Amino acid sequence: MNKNMRTSHHVAFSVLVLFLVSSLLGTSSAKKLCSDGDKDGDGGCFRSRVLAAQRADRVTELPGQPPVKFRQYAGYVTVNETHGRALFYWFFEATHNPSKKPLLLWLNGGPGCSSVGFGASEELGPFFPQNSTQPNLKLNPYSWNKAANLLFLESPVGVGFSYSNTSRDISQLGDTIAAKDSYTFLVNWFKRFPQYKSHDFYIAGESYAGHYVPQLSEVIYNQNKIASKKDFINLKGLMIGNALMDDETDQKGMIDYAYDHAVISDGLYKRVNENCDFKLEHVSKECNNALDEYFDVYKILDMYSLYSPRCVPTTTNNSSISHSVAGNRRLPAVRGVFRPRLFSNNEGWRRMGAGYDPCASDYTEKYLNRRDVQEALHANVTKISYPWTHCSDRISFWGDAPASVLPTLRTLVSAGLRIWVFSGDTDGRIPVTATRYTLKKLGLKTVQDWTPWYTKQQVGGWTVEYEGLMFVTVRGAGHQVPTFKPREALQLVHHFLADKKLPTSPF
Repeated sequence: MNKNMRTSHHVAFSVLVLFLVSSLLGTSSAKKLCSDGDKDGDGGCFRSRVLAAQRADRVTELPGQPPVKFRQYAGYVTVNETHGRALFYWFFEATHNPSKKPLLLWLNGGPGCSSVGFGASEELGPFFPQNSTQPNLKLNPYSWNKAANLLFLESPVGVGFSYSNTSRDISQLGDTIAAKDSYTFLVNWFKRFPQYKSHDFYIAGESYAGHYVPQLSEVIYNQNKIASKKDFINLKGLMIGNALMDDETDQKGMIDYAYDHAVISDGLYKRVNENCDFKLEHVSKECNNALDEYFDVYKILDMYSLYSPRCVPTTTNNSSISHSVAGNRRLPAVRGVFRPRLFSNNEGWRRMGAGYDPCASDYTEKYLNRRDVQEALHANVTKISYPWTHCSDRISFWGDAPASVLPTLRTLVSAGLRIWVFSGDTDGRIPVTATRYTLKKLGLKTVQDWTPWYTKQQVGGWTVEYEGLMFVTVRGAGHQVPTFKPREALQLVHHFLADKKLPTSPF
């Protein structure tokens, strides 16, 4: 072996030794960083933990899923370690340029209904379960992750896959704890996904999320005043649809809408108005009797989409199997069930609509109860003793809920947050009539009154611009606007996020 070759081998051996030593030192340093509790995001251990957590939550492929290019994640975020309380989330990156798109959190209502079941799987998420013997997901061409990075949360505990290891937590739920846990979820979720902390953040939802969204927004607004930089949430605005906001106006609007849309008779309308005072918390027997008669009508109509067909029973081997979402499953669709106000004794208060395919919720429930689907979503890791349902039967108590969230909305308007309220105009549960009464009661100055907006050549609805708030109706949409008018709903969220008015002429 010549001198040059010996020198070359010596150099190679030295490099190898240096590499092994540096690797060992690096491992030691990493252990030291971890043991020192690197929580501020400056050390390599923190970065490796973040990447590991994200990899653990990555959903590579769902059963029956069509191929897509965007990434999705799902899993649990602990909100109370002492009680073992954890909330389940499902997150979809934007279809294009996720690093430059805002982050939008979507909440469904109830209280006690799942944003994964309704919002993600039947309204505005990218995948909709289909009616088939094998798992089959349809790609939603109007998914809101075309406009934003999209986050769904099952809140509070007891809803969907979210759980607590402390059983008494379920009996202590209410608006306050729901907002507090959702805030804790967000703070901890941003620690798992710190790349989104600098993004503009928005919250949207429907129905009882008329409470959830403003209340969570107010908690964030107040906490941001005292939060450290690492816990600051870059909240820019909120949007709520067919939203429960004020008991008096919501209930009066519900009855007036039914009368104006030929759902109830002149006589029944007169009896309700004569016997029911919508300002009261406890009502007379005569009022309850009139309301029972009112809800009887919605046993044959879909209250949540007045002109849509209902899911009818199918008959097999002389046995009737009902797939009706609206009529047979007890669903806590609004808070009157839990607080002794006007409609608390009426089963009609609990029903939930299902959308274009009135049986869609059946397909979702079947899909999300599959073991392979739960494993792919990293869900049900504690093997909860009950099946996944759209709305939790376990939540039978709701501790606190203000009769009105208008004071909260006034605070958020004064804070300068962007606020849009939208309303599908064929919803009989929280109808456009009720929302108009509520916004009138809010008392904001009108900047531009009743103005049509367009989707291409057709009127999409109407807008009223107030000082600090935009009101939008969606023509022909029921309670779940993205289900019934998906194109218009995507247009709506695009304009909301861009802070642009909807087009006032055909295009």
